[in-house]
Amino acid sequence: MASTACIPPVPAPGDAVGLRDRARGALLGLAVGDALGAPAENMKPSEIRARWGRITGYVADRPAGTDDTEYAIFSGLLLARHGAGLTQAHVEAAWHEWIADREEGPFRGAGFSERGTLENLRRGLAAPISAQHRHAWSDGLAMRAAPHGVFAAGRPAEAARLAAIDGSVSHEGEGIYGGQAVAAGVAAAMAGASTVAVAASALAVVPDDSWTARCLRRALTAAHRGERAVRSAVVIGGYPWTDLAPEAVALAFGAYAAADGDFTDSVLTAVNMGRDADTTAAVAGALAGATRGVHAIPADWATAIAPARGTCLPTMAGHHVLEVADLLTRAAREAPPDAGRERQPGKQSPAPPPSGPGAALSVPGIHAAARVEP
Repeated sequence: MASTACIPPVPAPGDAVGLRDRARGALLGLAVGDALGAPAENMKPSEIRARWGRITGYVADRPAGTDDTEYAIFSGLLLARHGAGLTQAHVEAAWHEWIADREEGPFRGAGFSERGTLENLRRGLAAPISAQHRHAWSDGLAMRAAPHGVFAAGRPAEAARLAAIDGSVSHEGEGIYGGQAVAAGVAAAMAGASTVAVAASALAVVPDDSWTARCLRRALTAAHRGERAVRSAVVIGGYPWTDLAPEAVALAFGAYAAADGDFTDSVLTAVNMGRDADTTAAVAGALAGATRGVHAIPADWATAIAPARGTCLPTMAGHHVLEVADLLTRAAREAPPDAGRERQPGKQSPAPPPSGPGAALSVPGIHAAARVEP
């Protein structure tokens, strides 16, 4: 059962210009956090300090988003196409069309949950059975969940619903809860909610007794004491895998809360805690970017983010996160008034995406090489 804790009211979404600024902040913030955190992935804070001191900016020669950014683009484009009518069938078809049924060569990215999902899909297993693998609890949904919050600005429960549909192909249990928490938090931030309300909105959409909720509560309780306290409250010492959704999501929210939503501090706190640093910083960046808007992102960090290289998902090459943010803002604005409500029995469901190259994620008027205005 989801949390029944008292949630501070989420303000109604602002005008289109304000929402666009927050949408761009959320997804550019995700990509910036991903690029900043990637070199520190799987490291301990002591290892980070020994190599770079405290990370205060990009430490890679050519900073770029990883699978976190490319899968977020994937989910964002799919959501922009189907909106509130997104179904499990749409998501599964897109995974086949754009990932599983293509020649990938040597696997070049993504985590264990993506690999397990692809293997299951290629064996002919359909969703939700495709999500039954050893890493269904990973943060692979959380890393791509921010677009659902952007689309459902001011509606955390709807954002969580869409994230669960997206995740049903690849995740179960705690993996779904982690994605729902991120989507709900971003949705609240998109409406101008306080950091307290953002965190409460995330907790409200996951079961009270879940591992995710317990980790979130521990991180938020420790946040006022800084990043070391957050890390100590959440990290599972000695466990070799750093992609646990309850841990990664809690670290991200803890960093965001410790920084009181400030973009730079949120992201750098997440980066310097190590563990799955690209994902934790991506999530913290999405939350803080939605809270403060795109102009809160340091210019030199923002300009380093180019269109996706397709390092992990070749089909995402050429798409920019700002393009996706604009598509989602437009799709949300043009959605019918009853979008997201439960469909009545017998009402026609949205048609599945057409087949053929480029069909599953194509959006009229947008092309991979489209120019994105800053």
